[in-house]
Amino acid sequence: MPLILILTIVCVVTYTFEITFGLAGTILMVVVMSHFYDTQTLVIYSILPQILVGTIGLIRSPKNVSPRYLGSMVAYAFIGAMAGLFLFYQFSNTVFHTLLASAITLFGTYLVVTPGKFKLNNIGMRILDIVAGMSQALFGISGPIAMTRLMGTFQSKLEIRNYALAFFLSMNIVRMAGYLLNHTISGEIVSMMMYSGPILAITLWFSNHLHLRINEVWFRRTVSWMILLGGISLFYTVPE
Repeated sequence: MPLILILTIVCVVTYTFEITFGLAGTILMVVVMSHFYDTQTLVIYSILPQILVGTIGLIRSPKNVSPRYLGSMVAYAFIGAMAGLFLFYQFSNTVFHTLLASAITLFGTYLVVTPGKFKLNNIGMRILDIVAGMSQALFGISGPIAMTRLMGTFQSKLEIRNYALAFFLSMNIVRMAGYLLNHTISGEIVSMMMYSGPILAITLWFSNHLHLRINEVWFRRTVSWMILLGGISLFYTVPE
């Protein structure tokens, strides 16, 4: 089976999960596809499905995201993103992969052991906004950090998911601009995007409604455990 077909099938499954729960699509995709592609290639490629998830999820959901509140989150995250984009080009692939696994496992553990029991003050929110921006630029994944921040701020799963999608969409646009300015998107990655993009767009358009069928408790439990298990799994796929 051609690799691009495997990638497309995996992305259909993992990003359906992301549009339902608000995160973990890239974590799951990288865990599976790092057996076939190097991690940095997958992280760069992930801007396409992540932008599709954010755009489609917000278009097809009730409008409960405040542009002002989101703008504040993104402003602080932008500071972290600038540092992350610089650091992205300083790591070897092995170091990059290991740091990614460590970050995901750390925040997954925190969410599992403190399910819905913590609240963030304003300083804590801003610190996590900055760290989330850095993680998005550096790893292509800020879900564990951003979701920790949002779960400590909002109670409704719809608000948590929609703010997560809006935040990730904003940060992925910044990340895409950084890649374009640094000529990071190779011909191979463009081909991957062109082949998988139309199928992903159609699938995500119809799978968005699955979020409405998930209750609050299972939403939080599933998000927490998927972050933790995804991080642990990455330790077993560190490239040579």
